[in-house]
Amino acid sequence: MAYSLKQINDAVRTDPQGFAQECDANYNKTIEAAARKIADNLSKSRIVLLSGPSGSGKTTTAKKIEAKLEEMGIHSHAIALDNYFQTVDPETCPRNREGEIDYESPFCLDMDLLNRHFNLLDKGEKILVPKFEFARQMRSAIKSHPLQLGSDEIAIFEGIHALNDIITGKNRNAMKVYISARSDVVDEEGNVVYKRTWMRLARRTVRDAKFRAWEPDVTVKMWANVRRGEKLYISPFKDNADIKFDSSQPCEVNVLKAFAQPAFDHLHLSPEMERYNEVHHLAEAFPRFETLDEKYVASDSLLREFIGGGIYDD
Repeated sequence: MAYSLKQINDAVRTDPQGFAQECDANYNKTIEAAARKIADNLSKSRIVLLSGPSGSGKTTTAKKIEAKLEEMGIHSHAIALDNYFQTVDPETCPRNREGEIDYESPFCLDMDLLNRHFNLLDKGEKILVPKFEFARQMRSAIKSHPLQLGSDEIAIFEGIHALNDIITGKNRNAMKVYISARSDVVDEEGNVVYKRTWMRLARRTVRDAKFRAWEPDVTVKMWANVRRGEKLYISPFKDNADIKFDSSQPCEVNVLKAFAQPAFDHLHLSPEMERYNEVHHLAEAFPRFETLDEKYVASDSLLREFIGGGIYDD
């Protein structure tokens, strides 16, 4: 799918509030359809596996699905797969091509424990959900918490490896969800002026600066490694999904422009850096978009995950 740059800019000029509301309304329709599909699968499995690359909007989408399920009388429990990381052992942990610990690898997860927990939850039995302490690089037994699902409850396991064959192969009845920005923006000749992957990089850059105090240069320099990890560990398994979300929003570049353009204008770019052309063209694209003031963005909008001020903010 592709969005028309002309139609986007015309909508921003003529009715910015209505355009922002329309974008949210369309996304909320996909949320409702997904929630109904998950509810229909409850008799087969109480497990939902949710995956997507960085900047895809997984957190907000998962919370929106939870809220819709709650309206249907189904209570959900969100669990981060990161808590199933194994305590880091420098001698046995997977490493990337630079020789550093590869935290993106699925083999950092305790797959045996994870699959055992899936099986127990589906049987209605109690588990102890672990807690991984990243500061100490180890799993904490003290901070684990019990979980037992009733007949009208589900567990949503969220993480980049949720759709990996190692997991889905042993949990075929689980409902599997994949989320990513999947639409480009094109001009009147059909030329791509803003790629779907650029949307995620712009989202990450704005979010990291606002909530993690990271300089844009840091986020952009990490992007090449992030994309490498996606191609290895996420994209190959997206077709395992029963439900696929396109989290791109027609109005999002117009909204992010006010935050992202200044950041990209002041990057210290070098032609030698990996993915230089991608970042360079992304930065050059912003002037082609009309600015949409964030005041028109609803508090429950997906875009609030990146610009802040939303009801789902922690």
